Amino acid sequence: MSNKYETSYRLKATEDSGVEDDDSQSKDNQKIEKGPPVNNAKILLPPIEINPNEHKLQYAYALWYSRRSLGKQTSIQSYDQNLKLVGRFASVEQFWGLYSHLVRPSELTVHTDFHLFKVGIKPMWEDEANQKGGKWIVRLRKGLVSRCWENLILAMLGEQFMVGEEICGAVVSIRFQEDIICVWNKTASDVATTARIRDTLRRVLHLPTSASMEYKTHTDSMKRL
Repeated sequence: MSNKYETSYRLKATEDSGVEDDDSQSKDNQKIEKGPPVNNAKILLPPIEINPNEHKLQYAYALWYSRRSLGKQTSIQSYDQNLKLVGRFASVEQFWGLYSHLVRPSELTVHTDFHLFKVGIKPMWEDEANQKGGKWIVRLRKGLVSRCWENLILAMLGEQFMVGEEICGAVVSIRFQEDIICVWNKTASDVATTARIRDTLRRVLHLPTSASMEYKTHTDSMKRL
């Protein structure tokens, strides 16, 4: 069943990575915003339109999917090419419309990832918004990841972290013996902010005080490649 859903993600990513059909829009309404690069190419994405009756989120988000090749670490270029844009949303209703059609993380195959990042920030260390940042890493035993991921993204969309614009996004990674959840922020050197993110993360995931949490700067991560 997982393979079927993952195939649908790839199809959805292909559909969302272009520009909407211009035939249904007048030229005056063709306001195009510059999206993040996908597969090493700059693409143009239409602005996310919100119905007046919808509940607008503070930030617009993009959901990405990737599957890592086994064995040797991939290069930056191949990592970029593995990222597939699943969809974008800017309201509560748009989020649930997307989320309700997604397979849960626990049903994904090993070495796959979901990346939920603010629109304009690509889930890569090299992105300008991430270069001086880092991430909190939580390692989970099997069976917990779907609930924890849902709790995390609801907290993130609901601005429960209370750190202004510091949060860049979150990643869930499915691995063989464990699953991993990460929260990325912009400023690794801001100790007070990283501590607040840690404490909020522990609370929304219902982690015991003894749970293992690690903070790693993106600079250190790049050095290990």
